[in-house]
Amino acid sequence: MKKITTTLVILCLASPVVAAGKIERACNKSERSASRTLCKCIQRVANNELTRSDQKLAAKFFKEPHLAQETRQSDSSTKERFWKRYKKFGQTASQNCG
Repeated sequence: MKKITTTLVILCLASPVVAAGKIERACNKSERSASRTLCKCIQRVANNELTRSDQKLAAKFFKEPHLAQETRQSDSSTKERFWKRYKKFGQTASQNCG
């Protein structure tokens, strides 16, 4: 029983880490000239500021910058709440990684 519990704990802890690299990967693949160190720093901030689903959406902005504009201007209350979290994330990333 203890071995099963330990395995479950490890899987639960590992899952967000695996998914959490979305922004770092998108940053590294982007056409902008960001260093790997900068992308890693941005990901660390994202892990603290954004949910996994927020990170998934935010990672798309690197490939589709217009999607960020559409999200910001959306009338959806869900997207408005996301944008507030994303804006705070951007400010924090700028302070810590810039």
